[in-house]
Amino acid sequence: MNNNTIESFRALALQLKCYAVNQARDRQQARCIMQDSIQRLAKQIAASIAFIGSDCRLIVLPEYFLTGFPIQESFADWTQKACLEIAGPEYEALGKIAQKHRIFLAGNAYELDPNFPELYFQTCFVIDPSGNVILRYRRLNSMFTPTPHDVWDKYLDCYGWDGVFPVAKTEIGNLAAFASEEILYPEVARCLAMRGAEIFLHSTSEIYGKEYAAKQAAKICRAVENMAYIVSANTAGIANAPIPEASVDGGSQIIDHRGIILAQTAAGESMAAFAEIDLAALRRDRRRPGLNNLLSRQRLELYAHSYSQSHFYPANTMLVSNSDMPSLPLRDRQHFLKTQQITIERLAKLGII
Repeated sequence: MNNNTIESFRALALQLKCYAVNQARDRQQARCIMQDSIQRLAKQIAASIAFIGSDCRLIVLPEYFLTGFPIQESFADWTQKACLEIAGPEYEALGKIAQKHRIFLAGNAYELDPNFPELYFQTCFVIDPSGNVILRYRRLNSMFTPTPHDVWDKYLDCYGWDGVFPVAKTEIGNLAAFASEEILYPEVARCLAMRGAEIFLHSTSEIYGKEYAAKQAAKICRAVENMAYIVSANTAGIANAPIPEASVDGGSQIIDHRGIILAQTAAGESMAAFAEIDLAALRRDRRRPGLNNLLSRQRLELYAHSYSQSHFYPANTMLVSNSDMPSLPLRDRQHFLKTQQITIERLAKLGII
């Protein structure tokens, strides 16, 4: 337990327009686009805090807010244009914003890792008020982006289990992060909750509508079943990309540990999705015996055998030394579709699907 805990503060799911780098001619132009986005972000954060109040201590940014996502780019092109270095200037600039406003700043970016020079990872990060990155979570479930699971054995050797499911224990609570559709994978949130996570930081870029979609239902479920807050920041559209700009726009929100939506915004750039995080109330409920204390009632041993005996999507398919998968170019996106197709055929033969 952090002795300097701030038991009540405000959090903001800052809904921003993403200015994509897909059409950038080269790395230099892409970096200029990113720097412009960071400068714009600095002004928006300053104005938002002035409106919300100085007790706004946590701001979550949308998924890949600096770059957009690869559409037709090869692995090599996207690595060159859009991927951040771990100690690169973009993180330094974001750190200065966090330091200036004494906030925890969370976001998501495509990132290079010197341990895996052939690949890049989609990374959720948290920067603390001193300007340092205190958490890096690499997305574990992705359709067309390499994940730690694709190089599983080596990734575990490099980072261990705490690097796979990191939780940052801070004065504003125990923070964990994941991106986009990973809200649909209950195991991700559960593994983070088992390590003490109290506030899930969800950077996303998703379709928003008035009707409850799968991700919206999942956000409430993840909050209730783990007795945790969710701060979910969506994009306000993606400009300069081949897709229609408003395809992913709106619905940023904050949900408390009871599944109650505390704040939500519609479409467009907005700082309307802010709310109080009552950390003391969350901790009281987590320590109160009774029917509603779902986290303490988990009988995890019931499920361990089924998980350990089941093998769906295979690990290590992007390790060069792995010979269990058909030979495919390492930087060919068809690798992911082919692997999924093989998995489906295998599960069908077993009568599972």
